[in-house]
Amino acid sequence: MRKMTQILDVPFDAVNMAEAVAIVKGFLQDGKQHYICTPNPEIVMEAQQDKELMRILREADLVVPDGIGVVWASRYSEIRLTERVAGYDLTQNIFQAIAGSAESVYFFGGAPGVASTAARQMKKKYPQLNIVGGHNGYFDDAEEKKILADIKRLAPSILLVGLGAPKQEKWIAAHIEELGVKVAIGVGGSFDVMAGNVKRAPKLFQKLGLEWFYRLITQPTRWRRMMRLPKFACTVLKKKKQR
Repeated sequence: MRKMTQILDVPFDAVNMAEAVAIVKGFLQDGKQHYICTPNPEIVMEAQQDKELMRILREADLVVPDGIGVVWASRYSEIRLTERVAGYDLTQNIFQAIAGSAESVYFFGGAPGVASTAARQMKKKYPQLNIVGGHNGYFDDAEEKKILADIKRLAPSILLVGLGAPKQEKWIAAHIEELGVKVAIGVGGSFDVMAGNVKRAPKLFQKLGLEWFYRLITQPTRWRRMMRLPKFACTVLKKKKQR
């Protein structure tokens, strides 16, 4: 039985990192197909206006909070989230857990060259990780058919999709059945971090829940996206008052 809470109608699994990894390992063994979502406050706010995205999030097999704002908002729910389970960290922990096993990974998304560089870097970090292929996130209809055929042919256990939200969530939902992968995860910009093109916030920023602030000061062009954070907080507090 899943232990869950809801933040602005988006369901979240009340799990820590170790529990999330254990769940993914179970997904790899149960003979079914699963997709995992990692919403942050921006995606939660996007889902308020996007019914398709909201449906996808509500039907996902595992939903973890990729944002300290989501953890903060859970204090106003019946069940509180204990910690942030960032998508990047989740994939790293999964890699560590499956390295040396028969499970395999496919990297799909990012700018040209990013997925392949990310794959090489992860192979250096986890030498026993079985990476079977990858493709960038730039494609037309004809190229998409080739990508789908490539993924089916290589039959990875885990498909990482870095197309940005909500495109990646919608792409996974539309294609997971035909691809036959065991687990698909929307990983946003994680390939850029894996490839070394983007640095994560220092540990202190992460510990204090200020990774969003680090991204803002290092990537000021994100300010428009960051405006959703105060809107998210205000919406959560408004909902609380209405109860």
